[in-house]
Amino acid sequence: MTAAMAVPMEHALVVAGLLFCVGLFGLMLRRNIIFMLMALELMLNGAALAFIAAGARWGNADGQVMFLFILTIAAAEVSVGLGLVLQMRRQIRSLDMNDASRLRG
Repeated sequence: MTAAMAVPMEHALVVAGLLFCVGLFGLMLRRNIIFMLMALELMLNGAALAFIAAGARWGNADGQVMFLFILTIAAAEVSVGLGLVLQMRRQIRSLDMNDASRLRG
Protein backbone atom coordinates (compact mmCIF):
# COMPACT_ATOMS: atom_id res chain seq x y z
CA MET A 1 0.00 0.00 0.00
CA THR A 2 1.57 3.28 -1.12
CA ALA A 3 0.58 6.72 -0.02
CA ALA A 4 -0.22 9.24 -2.72
CA MET A 5 2.37 11.96 -2.97
CA ALA A 6 0.86 15.41 -2.93
CA VAL A 7 2.60 18.22 -4.77
CA PRO A 8 2.68 21.40 -2.67
CA MET A 9 0.70 24.29 -4.11
CA GLU A 10 3.78 26.51 -4.11
CA HIS A 11 5.65 24.12 -6.41
CA ALA A 12 2.75 23.94 -8.85
CA LEU A 13 2.44 27.73 -8.87
CA VAL A 14 6.19 28.13 -9.49
CA VAL A 15 5.96 25.77 -12.47
CA ALA A 16 2.86 27.59 -13.71
CA GLY A 17 4.65 30.93 -13.39
CA LEU A 18 7.69 29.61 -15.24
CA LEU A 19 5.49 28.28 -18.06
CA PHE A 20 3.73 31.62 -18.32
CA CYS A 21 7.03 33.58 -18.32
CA VAL A 22 8.62 31.34 -20.95
CA GLY A 23 5.54 31.82 -23.11
CA LEU A 24 5.60 35.58 -22.57
CA PHE A 25 9.27 35.86 -23.49
CA GLY A 26 8.72 33.62 -26.51
CA LEU A 27 5.86 35.83 -27.63
CA MET A 28 7.94 39.00 -27.25
CA LEU A 29 11.16 37.71 -28.79
CA ARG A 30 10.08 35.56 -31.73
CA ARG A 31 8.69 37.01 -34.95
CA ASN A 32 7.59 33.73 -36.59
CA ILE A 33 3.82 33.30 -36.30
CA ILE A 34 4.11 29.55 -35.53
CA PHE A 35 6.42 30.21 -32.59
CA MET A 36 4.15 32.99 -31.40
CA LEU A 37 1.17 30.62 -31.38
CA MET A 38 3.19 28.04 -29.44
CA ALA A 39 4.17 30.72 -26.93
CA LEU A 40 0.50 31.62 -26.47
CA GLU A 41 -0.25 27.96 -25.81
CA LEU A 42 2.46 27.88 -23.15
CA MET A 43 0.93 30.91 -21.47
CA LEU A 44 -2.51 29.31 -21.49
CA ASN A 45 -1.09 26.08 -20.05
CA GLY A 46 0.61 28.02 -17.26
CA ALA A 47 -2.67 29.72 -16.35
CA ALA A 48 -4.52 26.39 -16.50
CA LEU A 49 -1.98 24.75 -14.20
CA ALA A 50 -2.42 27.57 -11.68
CA PHE A 51 -6.20 27.04 -11.70
CA ILE A 52 -5.80 23.28 -11.25
CA ALA A 53 -3.39 23.76 -8.34
CA ALA A 54 -5.68 26.27 -6.63
CA GLY A 55 -8.71 24.04 -7.08
CA ALA A 56 -6.85 21.04 -5.67
CA ARG A 57 -5.60 23.10 -2.72
CA TRP A 58 -9.04 24.27 -1.67
CA GLY A 59 -10.77 21.01 -2.53
CA ASN A 60 -13.36 22.24 -5.00
CA ALA A 61 -13.96 21.68 -8.70
CA ASP A 62 -13.71 25.32 -9.76
CA GLY A 63 -10.13 24.82 -10.94
CA GLN A 64 -11.14 21.97 -13.24
CA VAL A 65 -14.05 23.98 -14.63
CA MET A 66 -11.75 26.91 -15.43
CA PHE A 67 -9.29 24.44 -17.00
CA LEU A 68 -12.04 23.22 -19.33
CA PHE A 69 -12.79 26.82 -20.34
CA ILE A 70 -9.09 27.44 -20.99
CA LEU A 71 -8.88 24.23 -23.01
CA THR A 72 -11.84 25.35 -25.12
CA ILE A 73 -10.30 28.76 -25.70
CA ALA A 74 -6.98 27.15 -26.65
CA ALA A 75 -8.68 24.89 -29.20
CA ALA A 76 -10.46 27.85 -30.78
CA GLU A 77 -7.23 29.87 -30.80
CA VAL A 78 -5.35 27.08 -32.54
CA SER A 79 -7.98 26.63 -35.23
CA VAL A 80 -8.24 30.35 -36.01
CA GLY A 81 -4.48 30.82 -35.73
CA LEU A 82 -3.66 27.99 -38.10
CA GLY A 83 -6.21 29.30 -40.58
CA LEU A 84 -4.48 32.69 -40.47
CA VAL A 85 -1.09 31.02 -40.85
CA LEU A 86 -2.24 29.18 -43.96
CA GLN A 87 -3.63 32.36 -45.53
CA MET A 88 -0.53 34.33 -44.63
CA ARG A 89 1.75 31.69 -46.10
CA ARG A 90 -0.37 31.48 -49.24
CA GLN A 91 -0.53 35.25 -49.85
CA ILE A 92 2.83 36.65 -48.78
CA ARG A 93 5.02 33.49 -48.81
CA SER A 94 6.37 34.25 -45.35
CA LEU A 95 5.49 33.58 -41.73
CA ASP A 96 7.29 36.63 -40.34
CA MET A 97 5.07 39.06 -38.47
CA ASN A 98 6.93 42.03 -39.92
CA ASP A 99 5.77 40.97 -43.38
CA ALA A 100 2.16 40.71 -42.19
CA SER A 101 1.72 44.49 -42.48
CA ARG A 102 1.27 43.94 -46.23
CA LEU A 103 -2.04 42.17 -45.47
CA ARG A 104 -3.73 45.46 -44.56
CA GLY A 105 -6.56 46.41 -46.89
